Amino acid sequence: MKRIAIANAACASSPRVSRRAAITAISAAAAALVTGLPRAALAFGEEGAFNPRVLLTGNARWEGVRTTAPGRWSKELADRTSAPAKLGPGTVRADEPALLAEPFALWGGDAAVPTLTDREVSGLKRFIALGGVLFVDDFAPENGVFLRSVKRELARVLPEGSPIPIGDENVIFKSFYLLRRAVGRVEGPAKLEAIIRGGLPQVIYSSHDLLGALARSPSGIQPIAVTPGGDRQREKAVRLAVNVAMYVLCSSYKDDQVHAPFLMRRRKSTP
Repeated sequence: MKRIAIANAACASSPRVSRRAAITAISAAAAALVTGLPRAALAFGEEGAFNPRVLLTGNARWEGVRTTAPGRWSKELADRTSAPAKLGPGTVRADEPALLAEPFALWGGDAAVPTLTDREVSGLKRFIALGGVLFVDDFAPENGVFLRSVKRELARVLPEGSPIPIGDENVIFKSFYLLRRAVGRVEGPAKLEAIIRGGLPQVIYSSHDLLGALARSPSGIQPIAVTPGGDRQREKAVRLAVNVAMYVLCSSYKDDQVHAPFLMRRRKSTP
């Protein structure tokens, strides 16, 4: 399978102007509105490490065979690109001030989500306003119940934004690997969907169960079968996960491009 060298879309240029300054200003305003907002939130991911935090709403708990997937996501990113990543990502609730502390969260499930509370809607609005990226992954795309319910709730968060299909013309598909389509545990549709703000994806919808393809037990066993493409499809799913992470890292540091020169060299040297 072809390994891709340079893709300049995520780290090289952006339609946004002075993102760091804008984030600082918006975050300061958010701090005034959120009681007990930690000071770390003002930096909004200052450390620069990719952290695939699991978003929880209502009474949801994070359990099951996919609990290893976020850590595997970070490890694959670090191993393949040497980009910084937190190998022990945790969970964050939509109504917690901690949601604003970092620029990425993933929301996954296999059943309909309950109606968001006003505090959860408010928290997610502020997260998106800061430039946060939310990745929504349907663990049971065969019925699509989870994804439909999340779209319903996020329409309350972003009433002005509707998801549109995005394919290989989009930065997500070329931030590290050049990918022709999206896949996960299931092949699913060739395209992802996204709510675009400022010309860039901020809410990304996957009907592929990406975390199902990433899950791995501590002993290295892959507990969930990938169909119909087996290991070849699993590798493509890992590559999509790496691309999403690279997009988050590079788009969070567009102005000063903290990681860009090193990551470009890394891409050139990857066979």
